[in-house]
Amino acid sequence: MVRGLDLVASACMAVSGVMMVVLIAIFGWLVFGRYVLNDTPTWVEQASLVLVVWITFLGAAVGVWRSTHLSIDFIREGLPRVPRESLRILTDLLLAGFGLVMAWYGTSLAIGTSRRIMPMLGISEGWRALPLGLCGALIFVFAFVSLLVRFNTPNRTDR
Repeated sequence: MVRGLDLVASACMAVSGVMMVVLIAIFGWLVFGRYVLNDTPTWVEQASLVLVVWITFLGAAVGVWRSTHLSIDFIREGLPRVPRESLRILTDLLLAGFGLVMAWYGTSLAIGTSRRIMPMLGISEGWRALPLGLCGALIFVFAFVSLLVRFNTPNRTDR
């Protein structure tokens, strides 16, 4: 299961990487259109907003799996083993709960905005909210599996 989720996390990072390249390319087109063609492509702003949301949420989900997202742990790591492990379990539980809430409300938002069309792009507004639900589900799964691994592997410190 852990190897499978490692593959999912790697796929998320690969998709984020491709989206980052596309983001850079469309900004290049924006600069070229504005200064060389004297015709600014107006769709770039909306497309970049959608891409940034996807990149951010996919990266955040992967950060939860790899234990690198918003990790300020110097106090926890300085504690004795029992309180340190208790705080790790609490962190996994809170992340799983947060992921569930994020998935629920993100999916509701995506469904609720799916009939609206984004200006300049002509696609559903739901595409901007979809990563909230999808990545919330990923955060839940990643945190829940980390919790399972923690209970099944004594003295585990990397998750």
